[in-house]
Amino acid sequence: MLSVGGADAIRSRYSVQGPEALQWPDAIRVWDAIRTLCGVRRLSGGRQDASDGAAGWYGGLSDSAPVHLCEHFLVSVQQLSGLPWWLSIVVATLSVRTLITLPLAAYQMVVLAKVEALQAEISELAKRLRYEVSVRARERGWTEKQSRFQFQKNLRRLVSQLYIRDNCHPFKASVLVWVQLPLWISLSLALRNLSLNQPDVGADLAVGGALWFPDLTVPDSSWMLPVCLGLTNLLIVEVFSLQRVNPSRVQRIVTNAIRAFSLLMIPIAATVPSSMALYWFTSSLVGFSHNLVLRSPAVHKLLRLQTPGSASPYRDLLSAFIAKYCR
Repeated sequence: MLSVGGADAIRSRYSVQGPEALQWPDAIRVWDAIRTLCGVRRLSGGRQDASDGAAGWYGGLSDSAPVHLCEHFLVSVQQLSGLPWWLSIVVATLSVRTLITLPLAAYQMVVLAKVEALQAEISELAKRLRYEVSVRARERGWTEKQSRFQFQKNLRRLVSQLYIRDNCHPFKASVLVWVQLPLWISLSLALRNLSLNQPDVGADLAVGGALWFPDLTVPDSSWMLPVCLGLTNLLIVEVFSLQRVNPSRVQRIVTNAIRAFSLLMIPIAATVPSSMALYWFTSSLVGFSHNLVLRSPAVHKLLRLQTPGSASPYRDLLSAFIAKYCR
């Protein structure tokens, strides 16, 4: 819990009114962690120094209003719940991931299911269009290049009309990334500000940890949180990779790149305050749990997905995992 003086300082520092103040996400990049390696420190509320170069945009972004709103949200959760800081971070993460990103993930599934359901119709349209273009090419004496151009142009037009008809343009499936990534980075930066640049809150965070990380303002010297984070992220990558029966070369390259990034996150998480590492680990764990929930046949029925799913998705997932890694 915050001390009386610390609580008064927080109320004065975060004088944002209304419940909507707790729901405003913004963005910063994962380079925040890498900036930590270089010893960059910017005071929350301080002015940006143009002579700092690269540190200038970082300082300005860390001092932006959306990040302060995330700070206010985290402090409010701790004050209203009365929980220790480590558990408040877990509760805040669970709330954000469940109330914001889980519905978006469900919406993404609906859009992708509609797109997948259209593939048979698109294939049939492509066959008829190819025949019509070949007939027109003979009539007008088009070259092969001209015929290919006309086919692709008209196919794109027809596919676009199908997407509009079923309200399932693939770009809508990316809304989850455009919300989740900025929110994740914004909350990360808010925790960094609270841990390093707010003495009143930092004093409570310094004694608000648990188990092997009692001080949330310093890195986890045991590396247990970073390693758990890396393993969880790798598990998520492997679960997604099991969905692809015959991945293309590009898909394999992307999957390997994500695996490498998951491993890179381990040393990065070992250099940031434990509050950030705890948030990253909790966020990954909750995200993995949500991914499993969204595989449920009951959820598919509730969302009225147009593509049939497996009646036993968890058993199928376990069997695929065993077949790939245990034999």
